[in-house]
Amino acid sequence: MANDGHVALLRQGVDVWNAWREKNPNTRPDLANADLSGADLEPAQKMREGVNLIEADLKEANFSKANLYKARFYNADLRKADLSEAWLGEATLHSANLSEADLRSTFLGGAYLAGADLRGANLAEADLDDANLIYAKLNGANLNEANLSSANLYGAKLCEANLAEARLYHAALVHTDLTRADLTGCRIFGVSAWDLKLEGAKQQNLIITNVDEPEITVDNIEVAQFVYLLLHNEKIREVIDTITSKAVLILGRFTEERKVVLDALREELRKRDYLPILFDFEKPSSRNTDETITLLARMARFVVADISDAKSVLQELRAVVPDLPSVPVQPIILATQEEPGMFDFYRNFRWFLKVHRYLSQEQLIAELGEKVIRPAELKVRELRG
Repeated sequence: MANDGHVALLRQGVDVWNAWREKNPNTRPDLANADLSGADLEPAQKMREGVNLIEADLKEANFSKANLYKARFYNADLRKADLSEAWLGEATLHSANLSEADLRSTFLGGAYLAGADLRGANLAEADLDDANLIYAKLNGANLNEANLSSANLYGAKLCEANLAEARLYHAALVHTDLTRADLTGCRIFGVSAWDLKLEGAKQQNLIITNVDEPEITVDNIEVAQFVYLLLHNEKIREVIDTITSKAVLILGRFTEERKVVLDALREELRKRDYLPILFDFEKPSSRNTDETITLLARMARFVVADISDAKSVLQELRAVVPDLPSVPVQPIILATQEEPGMFDFYRNFRWFLKVHRYLSQEQLIAELGEKVIRPAELKVRELRG
């Protein structure tokens, strides 16, 4: 049970409490099981420019099982405090120092912990439902089986934190640092994950379905939202099906003369109800050209490659042809040019079609259906059954 004298001192405010602690540095405050709901332990001096905050000295205090509902601990020093099984619903702990504190099975529903220091704290099985943890420091914290449903973790630092089997239903993970964190078995249905730092994070068996649905797991939190929507949203499935059944990737040289032909080819494919993708844009900064080409080719029904004046096109084909046996490649070339010598390599792949020669842009468009689209479509059906 709590020491009644300690409870009475605490209720007198920060100045009285801190003076007593200064005189009794070796006495550990015993506030276990105390009813301190609504207690105001904010600094006696409010933050103003040039004014130092006087924080409540509560380090190593025993608050085990105490009622601290709506208590105000703004900027309080709670280092290594025992708050296990305490009730801190809607408490204000803004900028409080809770490093290495014991918060096992503590109720922190709706608590305001923005900017709080929880490095190395033990929050195993703690309830942080709807808690505000904006920019909180949780590096190395133990959140095993904690409830972080609807918690706001914008900008929070969770480097090397243990989140195994934590509940993150509808949590906001935006600009959150999860470097080397353990996310094994987390429940992440409805999570909002944007611009995360996940280097070295352990992402295994992340459960993307709701509690009343059969469990479906993934191993990457950033793709979880997409996978769930793909499974449960018919319109998104239709979009994916449309892309993979209608997209045609067009490769070629983008000199002024050659691009006129490629643009005409694109327009004609549009008229025939295809979704042409013309690779004439700057490559994404995080991917090299081969990776980008391969990604687009995987989305395509077939590829049309104009090898006239071929240079980079041959390298692009090298990134596509050998590894995508279900995507036919239809090469085309000006009739006045010779095929590149390395084409013998591509002829070994049965999804690489016979080269179609054309004398002019007009002839290419006129023969497009019979000489380019038809062979590609026949090969698609053959390869995909």
